[in-house]
Amino acid sequence: MQKDLKLSTLKLADLGCTDNLNWLSEYLSLMKGRPKGRVPSRHYQRKMDGVGNLTVSPASNNTCNDTIDDFRNQVYSTLYSMISVVGFFGNSFVLYVLIKTYHEKSAFQVYMINLAVADLLCVCTLPLRVVYYVHKGIWLFGDFLCRLSTYALYVNLYCSIFFMTAMSFFRCIAIVFPVKNINLVTQKKARFVCAGIWIFVILTSSPFLTATSYKDEKNNTKCFEPPQDNQAKKHVLVLHYVSLFVGFIIPFVIIIVCYTMIILTLLKNSMKKNLSSRKKAIGMIIVVTAAFLISFMPYHIQRTIHLHFLHNETKPCDSVLRMQKSVVITLSLAASNCCFDPLLYFFSGGNFRRRLSTFRKHSLSSMTYVSKKRVSLPEKGEEICKE
Repeated sequence: MQKDLKLSTLKLADLGCTDNLNWLSEYLSLMKGRPKGRVPSRHYQRKMDGVGNLTVSPASNNTCNDTIDDFRNQVYSTLYSMISVVGFFGNSFVLYVLIKTYHEKSAFQVYMINLAVADLLCVCTLPLRVVYYVHKGIWLFGDFLCRLSTYALYVNLYCSIFFMTAMSFFRCIAIVFPVKNINLVTQKKARFVCAGIWIFVILTSSPFLTATSYKDEKNNTKCFEPPQDNQAKKHVLVLHYVSLFVGFIIPFVIIIVCYTMIILTLLKNSMKKNLSSRKKAIGMIIVVTAAFLISFMPYHIQRTIHLHFLHNETKPCDSVLRMQKSVVITLSLAASNCCFDPLLYFFSGGNFRRRLSTFRKHSLSSMTYVSKKRVSLPEKGEEICKE
């Protein structure tokens, strides 16, 4: 193999390919000094890839074409664009209706408003990601916005999980223990809970602000990329397990327990007059659980596998490509929770639909009043002219 590399080096020198010659010389010297069975570091693999679109496979002497970049850029730019538009208009509409009907005070309204605000903060940063992937992975907005975009995604992710968990917990109390704990399900207590969630998530997610931009071999600014050095990988792995248990597993267990208690309580109630409300509550539970599983579970499972995969010394080329594609798919699903939340508002029972109906009636009545006022003005003018 060393002889082949020497011959390739001589041929490139004859052709005047000095840049490729430098990289091959570095690679050759590395191969000479390495212990048998060891593969070159990822740093040199990335340099080779930047020169000739070639990635050295640790498992074999074969090469694999770098096709994940095109796939990643197309999928991310398309899905993030859709999530930005749908999430922005959906959550803006829900927030507008809830604020307009704020006189109908309830604890669940407070959770819905905070959930909509968290979604809007996230979708406002998604266009930056769209531009990044449209420009084929070149960051144009500076280091601060790179950090902020990463931070906003995780704040939204875990605020959504905790708000949904709080809603499930207090809904369980309201249905299973409606008389004993009625003082716990109040608007004032909901505000304190939401404030605590915001403070907790903002502080605990602050380590994600360390995800800085960096320059690659072509001097292009990169963002949203996995860590390169081993120390950063260990740091991210610790953050992952803390967020996995505190931000996903514990809330998911609470949601499952609460919804199980709600379903058992509703099934025990055999009164026919509550049949409609029972169906609405069970339907809401199914939608919330499905959205939770689709958005959050695949992402956290894949992230666990991916971070351990990055620590492996040997990574077959086909496994690397499959892993990178799974990152694209699961992260897009996690970001799509911004689109699911407006559906959760609608299927959370008749409360939001009733508010929407009230909002429409008020809008129609105000429009009718304005139109009548405009019609009455000419009539008064005509009477004055006749006199």
